[in-house]
Amino acid sequence: MKSFKQHILNEDKNTHLEHVEDEVFVSYDAATNAVAFLEGVVAMLKGNASSSYNLTVKWDGAPAIFCGTDPETGDFFVGTKSIFNKTPKVNYTPADIRKNHSGDLAKKLIVALAYLPKLGIRGVLQGDMMFTSSDVNEIQLDGESHISFRPNTITYAFLSTSDAAKSIKAAKIGIVFHTTYKGKTISTMKASFGAKTSSLNNTKDVWVSSADFQDVSGTATLTSSESTDIEGQIADIKTSLASAKSAIDILGGTSVLGPYIKTYINSQVRLGTLSLDIDTLKIFIEGKFNDKIDKAKKEETKEAKEAKKQEVLAFVDTNSSNLESLFDLADQMRGVKTALLNKMNSINSIRTLLPTDKGFESVNPEGYVAIDHTGRNAVKFVDRMEFSKANFTVAKDWVKG
Repeated sequence: MKSFKQHILNEDKNTHLEHVEDEVFVSYDAATNAVAFLEGVVAMLKGNASSSYNLTVKWDGAPAIFCGTDPETGDFFVGTKSIFNKTPKVNYTPADIRKNHSGDLAKKLIVALAYLPKLGIRGVLQGDMMFTSSDVNEIQLDGESHISFRPNTITYAFLSTSDAAKSIKAAKIGIVFHTTYKGKTISTMKASFGAKTSSLNNTKDVWVSSADFQDVSGTATLTSSESTDIEGQIADIKTSLASAKSAIDILGGTSVLGPYIKTYINSQVRLGTLSLDIDTLKIFIEGKFNDKIDKAKKEETKEAKEAKKQEVLAFVDTNSSNLESLFDLADQMRGVKTALLNKMNSINSIRTLLPTDKGFESVNPEGYVAIDHTGRNAVKFVDRMEFSKANFTVAKDWVKG
């Protein structure tokens, strides 16, 4: 089974990723590409995919770590995505880290700077930090001891007697690499999906895991009837997409409504629903604007924001039928995505958990990420009612900065 490499490239930097169904609100080309991704995943899960498509499990790590050899100086550095700031925060020494960062983030970066050089990284890699030694705990699950860590929202657990648990317990830091950078300077580096972890040095101080999705048992392979059903749904999506082209052109990301659609969808996820409709959209838009109007101190600012609110609401009313068609199209795509997620999740071999008031609740992995053969286009496959809602609501143990 091939692997889909993680994340999406944003201005040649791996910093952002869209949900596959949200592409219908971006542009017609983006929506068309999203359908191609659905077809690519189906082909892979049928066992006859070409090398044009790959897949990885999406690890819920934090923070994102960039590390390796500065192409200009030859010095080892660590950092977050702030290495690409207008005023870059690139850390070569613990003093640099203390100057550029604070709190738990600074502590984690200091550990990274101490131990990641042992890997002998050639070039620059990006990965997700999974733990430092102080984050590793022992928990009881189903009457058995497990080694666990929680970098962000999900808790990962490994049976204490397993080789993975022993390696984790001995390590000072754990990381999953997924992107490689090349260029003459840090600011001009370009990203490519994938990281050859097999070429890294072995050291007990660093636990490195592969993000590749592998159906080693065959349990994630689609049956003939499942393939027929999903391919039929994709055919229906293609028909709907062709009919919705003009609506997408009108309502795409650059439209009057564009800046509010995705925040509206996220607000619905927080409420525990993905039922999208005109009435709740208008309520959301009114609420967003009314908050800004209430906080504005100058009367002319209030009037300007009120005028903008009325403009956006009028745009929604004028395009209500177009919006409904896009909501329906996104729902069709979400249905196919869910079927594919269920199949991919059937191979999950690592315990993934969410903390609740009653203890741990077993959940599926964060999701999966797809990239096409160009290495430039990618989308994520995530169960928003499970992981995305939790990501919005579960308190994090570390501080960004």
